[in-house]
Amino acid sequence: MEENVQQSSKPVVDEYKGNKILILNPGSRFPFSFGIAKAKLIVEHFDAIKKFIADYDKKPN
Repeated sequence: MEENVQQSSKPVVDEYKGNKILILNPGSRFPFSFGIAKAKLIVEHFDAIKKFIADYDKKPN
């Protein structure tokens, strides 16, 4: 994956099939979007996501 996270733009709230979604990196080649249910899941497991990054990210911070 060669997406440059440093050049990400501000998240945007949009709508898909009548439901609100959040779009991360909206101007990029591969934007990332999700709705309320997945947002709750991400927040619930935020510590596991942070640990995953710390354990497996090959790029120095």
